[in-house]
Amino acid sequence: MLQRQRKASKASAMLPQADTYDDLYKSFRWDIPARFNIATACCDRYADGSGRLALIYVDEDGSTQKLSFDEISGLSKSFANVLKADGLKRGDRVAVFLSQSVELPIAHLAAFRSGMISVPLFTLFGEDALEYRLSNSGAKAVITDEGGWEKLSKIRDRLPHLQDIYITSGTIHAGAKSFWQSIEDAPEDFQTVDTSPDDPAIIIYTSGTTGNPKGALHAHRVLLGHLPNVEMAHDFLPKPGDLMWTPADWAWIGGLFDALFPAWYHGVPMLGYRAKKFEPQAAMQLMADHGVRNVFLPPTALKLMRQANVKHPGVRLRSIFSGGESLGAELIEWVRSTFGVDVHEIYGQTECNLVLANNSNLFPIRPGSMGKPTPGFDVRIVNDQGEEQPRNTRGIVGVRVPNPVTMIEYWQNPEATAKKYANSFLLTGDLGVQDDDGYFWYVSREDDVITSAGYRIGPAEIEHTLMKHPAVAMSAVVGIPDPIRTEAIKAWIVLRPGFVPSDELAKEIQDFVKVQLAAHEYPRHIQFAESLPMTATGKVLRRELRGLG
Repeated sequence: MLQRQRKASKASAMLPQADTYDDLYKSFRWDIPARFNIATACCDRYADGSGRLALIYVDEDGSTQKLSFDEISGLSKSFANVLKADGLKRGDRVAVFLSQSVELPIAHLAAFRSGMISVPLFTLFGEDALEYRLSNSGAKAVITDEGGWEKLSKIRDRLPHLQDIYITSGTIHAGAKSFWQSIEDAPEDFQTVDTSPDDPAIIIYTSGTTGNPKGALHAHRVLLGHLPNVEMAHDFLPKPGDLMWTPADWAWIGGLFDALFPAWYHGVPMLGYRAKKFEPQAAMQLMADHGVRNVFLPPTALKLMRQANVKHPGVRLRSIFSGGESLGAELIEWVRSTFGVDVHEIYGQTECNLVLANNSNLFPIRPGSMGKPTPGFDVRIVNDQGEEQPRNTRGIVGVRVPNPVTMIEYWQNPEATAKKYANSFLLTGDLGVQDDDGYFWYVSREDDVITSAGYRIGPAEIEHTLMKHPAVAMSAVVGIPDPIRTEAIKAWIVLRPGFVPSDELAKEIQDFVKVQLAAHEYPRHIQFAESLPMTATGKVLRRELRGLG
């Protein structure tokens, strides 16, 4: 069945034809070309004059634009000429300070085809966060909108490397240039720089859950490294009629390389949507209106959709994948009953993304599991010396290197780079377990482990149990100082509509965990909250919760 489905698409796929996961994993071989550029692979090979659809973009006011690969290719070539004319050269950093928009991929592709290094930046960054990343990367140019200009104008004097700011909309202030006027004035003909797969392409800053963010420098091969997982988790992308969307911002590795660029590599149209915040019902309407078939929904988005109990008869999804935080059985079942398809959980991180995946057509999904190794990746549970650990033993999730998806290095941080590796393994810093059947299970970040009364306890299992209680919409578990136990377990809980915080409810939830999980793993302290602090990528900031006590 899988073989027949694969033949239905003319777009090139990374995964071979196979009927079982074992056959797929064993038969896979990397085929990395000697020369490779993301812009050529994602855009130019479809810019053949046919007008093939690349992007559907919906603005906040509901207006819609459609652009073909021909148009995206031409616009990015023109902007590459702009950068060249303004004195930027190969290896220079170009920051893209935009949310989902037409201009964002044009800017990235222009940098890629110029041999420059793009630096995606999240639009909700404050001045300090923005200054840190622009200073650390040494960016010479920034592409932004009028809102971004307001922040940049306050810190520009402290950024000696910053040469040009291109504004995409609104007033073009003194000291800035018009993005669109610059493109209009530039020629469209541009010879894309000849790059190898190992040439640097992009710096993506970590989300900072464990300290100051570090810039993960990735090569052009990073796109190829993402393809096996995206194809597998999206039930063998591409297929006729596929159309991709994600609410994840295109400023992170998830939005760019779990969705946008893999979709375009396969010639699959991408839906872009600018929204101030995620609205569950609006998301359902958007998917129905535009015929979305494939979606990457972060766990936070899924939880909000379940909390709102959204429904829409016009939504016809073919595939859903999710990652960033572990999913529990309750959420997985809700997705299945709501959308009629299984959510395929994936695992990765900024430095080495999409190395574990699920696909219910290849093996049964076990709720809460991160899945099995993506074809092409050797993933093991190791200790801090990179030594493999026995099955069912807690350890660090390690990924054998080299492989196409792993970063080149942390930008200008050789000490941190060296600490990331041991014995030919990249150490993710995530604790996990691999069971006898080969499934991987997330335990916690190394620094999230709670030491209580001699037990080492990961928060994920407790959070999964809490989510089974009918009153709990979201939860986060941390350890707080305890004079007797070293640490006590504390749960921060956001309630579902219709439930009111009370001591009685807290006791009920505690007893629920005792019965469902274990007496030593129940939260001795419960704090009800309106919301939880999160990174821009939707990961709970447990260190902030620990700081609150």
